[in-house]
Amino acid sequence: MTADAIDPRDLFRAQRTSIGTITPSGNVVVERMTTAILREFPTVSGHFSRIRVVGSSDSYSNDYDWDGMLGAAELLAHAQPQAICWNGSKGGSIGFDADRQLVSRIEKMTGIPACTSSLAIEELFRRKGVIRFALVTPYAAGYASRIPANFAREGFACVAEAHIGLTDNFSYCTVSDAAVVAMIRSVAEHAPDAIITYCTNFPAAHLVAELEAELGTPIYDSVSVGVWKSLRLAGIATQPGHRWGSAFAEMS
Repeated sequence: MTADAIDPRDLFRAQRTSIGTITPSGNVVVERMTTAILREFPTVSGHFSRIRVVGSSDSYSNDYDWDGMLGAAELLAHAQPQAICWNGSKGGSIGFDADRQLVSRIEKMTGIPACTSSLAIEELFRRKGVIRFALVTPYAAGYASRIPANFAREGFACVAEAHIGLTDNFSYCTVSDAAVVAMIRSVAEHAPDAIITYCTNFPAAHLVAELEAELGTPIYDSVSVGVWKSLRLAGIATQPGHRWGSAFAEMS
């Protein structure tokens, strides 16, 4: 059953599963994309909590704001979702162990399965045997340059990278489709095993399926794979989301 097959007045009654998402406060893409993807899953509702991430500065540049992050998770837990996701890409700049610690602490505190968008990408890389990947971000060069080393520590080599040069968190959502497509096509020329569009305020998820068909290369968007992993933790088959890219075809 798809959302289009349900009378909108009955959609509320159909929703029996929920996923919770923590998003940066200056981010609008996570909520928009999650809501759009969940149209393919009419029994699932999405719920959101925020942590402070605004402008160009970060008071916690090398770690998480643990009080803020766990406070946001606690508030989501009040709604008893079946999964909690940190749909932010900061783990790529501070190291995946920080995300693993975050998952562990959320699960211990709430008793609810947890995930992050970065760890979801790592899982897909291992499932698909990805070794060589290409990176597409809206970031400035300095911040973008921190990401490949952390992926390398997990065994993944960045063979191509493209970035726009933005620093303000909100500005990432203003990148045009044409600019995103151009960057993806440019890194695809290096024949990576996969491409990641990496920043959860970066509007790229809606372009993935069409570009995968054009380029013949898997593309994993950090927002959509966070949703993918949340659905899996909630026990929801992800195949109805195939219009959002090949990640949703993963069955086992």
